[in-house]
Amino acid sequence: MQQSGRPHVAFEVHESTQVGAVRRAAVQLAESLGFDEVAAGRVALVATELGTNLVRHAQRGRLLLGTVAGDEGEPSVELLSLDHGPGLGNVSNCLTDGYSTGGTPGTGLGAVRRLSNEFDLYSAVPAGTVIMARVAAGGRPAGGGAPTALPPPCAFTIGAVTLAAPGETVCGDAWAAVQDGPRAAVLVADGLGHGPQAAEAAQAAVALFETTPFGSPSAVLERAHQALRSTRGAAVAQALLDADQGHLLFAGAGNIAGRLISGVGDRSLVSQHGTVGLQIRRLQDTRYEWPAHALLVLHSDGIATRWDLSLAPGLLQHHPCVVAAWLLRDHLRGRDDATVVVLKRRGAA
Repeated sequence: MQQSGRPHVAFEVHESTQVGAVRRAAVQLAESLGFDEVAAGRVALVATELGTNLVRHAQRGRLLLGTVAGDEGEPSVELLSLDHGPGLGNVSNCLTDGYSTGGTPGTGLGAVRRLSNEFDLYSAVPAGTVIMARVAAGGRPAGGGAPTALPPPCAFTIGAVTLAAPGETVCGDAWAAVQDGPRAAVLVADGLGHGPQAAEAAQAAVALFETTPFGSPSAVLERAHQALRSTRGAAVAQALLDADQGHLLFAGAGNIAGRLISGVGDRSLVSQHGTVGLQIRRLQDTRYEWPAHALLVLHSDGIATRWDLSLAPGLLQHHPCVVAAWLLRDHLRGRDDATVVVLKRRGAA
């Protein structure tokens, strides 16, 4: 199973007129992915409900719109709702039809969950809420989270959020992941600067990685160093994980941050100085133990490095995409491309 990231598009949602813009963009994206009228209609309803919820109840609301491949390769539209408060005091109640704190029918979040093939929500009072809703082109909605097919044999669940720098139409960051049974390989690249030339460098690193994803991370980066010599260069990091062996191998050059997070530990992964394609020292793989319930977080320098997920109790139990969106919500620098990739064992609590 192979995954790679297209940048999300961000919409500020503070007033009702902005909800329509998000809905139209979401439907246009769905149609570009081959969604039929019924599936595109579900996307429109989810976008409308999430946007309306932000306008009525949230502070500093934002919707991110992107695409993701499902477990069986089918395209899905991904909608991420981010706000900065006041948070949901009782999430179960808020997902129950008829429940409302604002004098409305109270069907918004319950409808979103029913219409989505994948849905997750994390909220803290008064910090705010992140909601993930994914609508697939085919198949039936999950109807509240029930699986529509047996889970695939891949051992890991991956979530990511990518945003281009303000004013840019292309993103200078790129990421990719490949899974094969108990193994997973993931790479994040940040092209020097931003704009089309940065994107060229980052995509070249991804293309090289996808040819031999399960090789030694340091060897992959050495080959990328040669492949990127005709570009402006990139910061690149790769991790190779094995769920059966309980460890990961890591190598990086430049300012891609990596951390292993669990309920009892927080360990940084060490990258060396340098820029792949321009100048690096000889790279080596570093081995780290992989605790059963740990998350791997990789992010570019568009995200500030001083973050602490212990300040969001229970967040680690949620979908990696929700974790990535929470990190981006609170630690986005706002002046460069930004990418957060989060990976954990499938089914880990």
